[in-house]
Amino acid sequence: MQYDALKTFITLVEVNNFTKTSELLHISQPSVSLHIKNLEQELQTTLFIRSPKSVQITPTGEILYKRAKQIMAIAEAAREDIAIYHQEVQGTLVIGASFTIGEYILPAIIANLQKQFPQLELQVIIGNTKEIIQHTKLLQVDIGLIEGQARDKELLITPFMQDELFIVSASDHPLTKQQPITAQKLQQQSWVAREEGSGTRYYLDHLFRANGLQIQSLLTISSNQGVKESVMQGLGLSLLSTCVIERELKNGDMTILPLEGQHFMRTFSYLCSPTMKNKRNVDILIEVLTKN
Repeated sequence: MQYDALKTFITLVEVNNFTKTSELLHISQPSVSLHIKNLEQELQTTLFIRSPKSVQITPTGEILYKRAKQIMAIAEAAREDIAIYHQEVQGTLVIGASFTIGEYILPAIIANLQKQFPQLELQVIIGNTKEIIQHTKLLQVDIGLIEGQARDKELLITPFMQDELFIVSASDHPLTKQQPITAQKLQQQSWVAREEGSGTRYYLDHLFRANGLQIQSLLTISSNQGVKESVMQGLGLSLLSTCVIERELKNGDMTILPLEGQHFMRTFSYLCSPTMKNKRNVDILIEVLTKN
C-alpha cells in the first residue's frame, strides 16, 4: 500500500468529504478518488459507500482506518529515528491533555520543550479525560495527559504527578464563617461542576456519594474558567485543583472550605498506545514529565 494513498484515505475518513480532502492535501479531487479506488482494488473490498450528498465508511473501511493510523505512526517514527541519527530532534508531537493539565500544567512544559528542541513542532488538543483517552486510542494524539481514572487494556498508563483538590466558594459565601466545615453543612448547597467525562467531575461525584450529600442545584460548565467565574459570582461551591485556583486564592476572590477529616488527592497520568512506546518525540515529553 502506498503511503500517499493511506494518507488520503485517513483524511477522507476524518473530514468525510472528497472536496475537503483534496483541499487539505493540496491534490486534485480525481487524485483523491484514484487513491481510494487503488486501495479498494488492492484490498478487494469497498471502503466507502458513496452518495451525492455523503460518504459513509464501511466496516472494512473501519478496519483499514485503525491499521492505517498505526502504519502512519510507524512511518513517522521511522522519520524521527533517521533524524536522531543525524543528531536532530524534529517532526511533530501531538499532545492530548485534559483541561486542568492543558490549561495550567502543560504551558510550562511546552516552553521547556521549545527551548530545548526548537525544531520540534508541537500541537496540543485539549478535551476532558474521556475525550483524551479516546483520542489516544485512535492515535489522533501521540500521547495523552489525563487527571481522571483510566483503565484500558489498549493503552499504556503511567502516573507522573500528584494533585490535590479543594472545595471552594466565593469569599463572601456564608460557609466561610462556619468553620470547621462538616459534611452536614454541605447539605442542600448549590454547586458548580465540570461536565460528565472530566476528571474533576469524577471526584466531585465521588464527594457527593461518599458523604451522602443532597444538592440544591447543580450548574454544569465545560471549562475551568467558567466554573471559577461562576463560583466567584456566588452561584455555588465547587471542587477544583490547587493549580486552577492559585491566582484567585492569592487575590482573595475565592476561599477554600476544608472539609473536616477529608483530603482529595488524585494522580495525573500520561497514556499512549503501544505503537508509540519507542517514538523519540514521545520519549522526550515523558522525560520532561518525570523530571518535574
